[in-house]
Amino acid sequence: MSSFDPVRELDMRRDLSDASWKVLLQSDEWDASLAAAADDKRREIYGDEVYLRGLIEFSNYCKNNCYYCGIRAGNQNAVRYRLSKEEILSCCDEGYALGFRTFVLQSGEDPFYTDVLLCEIVSAIRARFPDCAITLSLGEKARESYKAYFDAGANRYLLRHETANDAHYRKLHPDSMSLQNRKRCLYDLKEIGYQVGSGFMVGSPYQTADCLIEDLRFLQALKPDMIGIGPYITHKGTPFAAFPSGSLSLTLRLISILRLLFPYALIPATTALGTIHPQGRELGLKAGANVVMPNLSPVRVRKLYDLYENKICTGEEAAECRGCLERRIAAAGYRAVTAVGDVKFPAARLLPFPERNADRRI
Repeated sequence: MSSFDPVRELDMRRDLSDASWKVLLQSDEWDASLAAAADDKRREIYGDEVYLRGLIEFSNYCKNNCYYCGIRAGNQNAVRYRLSKEEILSCCDEGYALGFRTFVLQSGEDPFYTDVLLCEIVSAIRARFPDCAITLSLGEKARESYKAYFDAGANRYLLRHETANDAHYRKLHPDSMSLQNRKRCLYDLKEIGYQVGSGFMVGSPYQTADCLIEDLRFLQALKPDMIGIGPYITHKGTPFAAFPSGSLSLTLRLISILRLLFPYALIPATTALGTIHPQGRELGLKAGANVVMPNLSPVRVRKLYDLYENKICTGEEAAECRGCLERRIAAAGYRAVTAVGDVKFPAARLLPFPERNADRRI
C-alpha cells in the first residue's frame, strides 16, 4: 500500500495536481476509501435523500450525427417518434399523481420543436404545475432560445460537454459541431440564470486519463450545479460499433471524485449505470450520487429513445414502478424523495439578484 493518500488530499483541498489525478484515475487502490469519503460528504450535505426526477423523452429525432449516439441522424434503422404538447402534459399529469415534483424534458436536437412550440410547452407545464421544477435537455441552442425557455418557466438545463479536450471532441463529433460552441452554450445558460448540469461519458473511444483530467478541470471552471456522468455504451447503429463500452469501476471512481470535488452538486446514478450492471444505480448511490431519473415517457416509446444498446426501459426504470425503485434505494441505505430537491449550493454562489435565487432549483 502506497503512503500517498490522494483521497485525504482531495477531501481536504478539493483539488489534486495533474500527476496525482493520473495516479488516482488509473488505479483501483483507493476505490473503497474514495467511495466511503464521498458517501460521508453527500450525507453531510444531503443526508440519506435521493431525489427522484420524472424523465420525459419526447423526441428521438436529431439533426446531429455524433459518432457515439444511437439516435444520430445517420442511423437509418432508428424508429423515430415525437410527442405532442398534449402527450407531454399527460406524462406530467401522471407523474404529478405519482408524486413527482421535477420534470426533465429531454430530446434529440429536433428542429420540429421551434422556440415558439417549446415555450408553449414549458409555459403550459409551469401554469399547470406551479410547484414543480422544469428541467430541459435539448442540446445546443442560441442564447436567445435559452432565454425564451427560461422566461417561459424553465428552471434548469442539462447539457453534457462530453469531453473538454478539443482533439478528442473532434473524434467524437462531425465537423459541424465544436467544443467551443458547446462551452458557449453552458456559459450562456449560467449567465441567463439557469441551474446548469454538465458532464461527460466515461470510457468513450479515444479517451485517455489526460482527457479525464481536462474534464475535471473544465468542471472546476464551470462550477455546475448538476454533474451527470455515465459509462459509454456502444450502439450497433454508429461508427463506433466495434469499440468496447466503458468501465463500471472507473465510472464509480469518478462519481466519488466528483462528489468530493463538488460537495454541493446533484449527481445522478444514471440509467447507463443500471444498464451495464444489474445494481449499477445502487452502486452509483453508494459512490456519492444522489439523484435517480425514472422514466415518465409513454411505454410505447421508451425502447425507441435508443441512445445505446440494451438500455433499461421497463420494470424499475419506469416511473410507475416507483415503489420498486424506492425499495431498491432503501436497500442500498438511502431514502427516495420526490420533492423538488433544491441544490444546496454555498451562499457565496448566490446570484447577485435575490429575487432570482428562488428560481435556482435543480
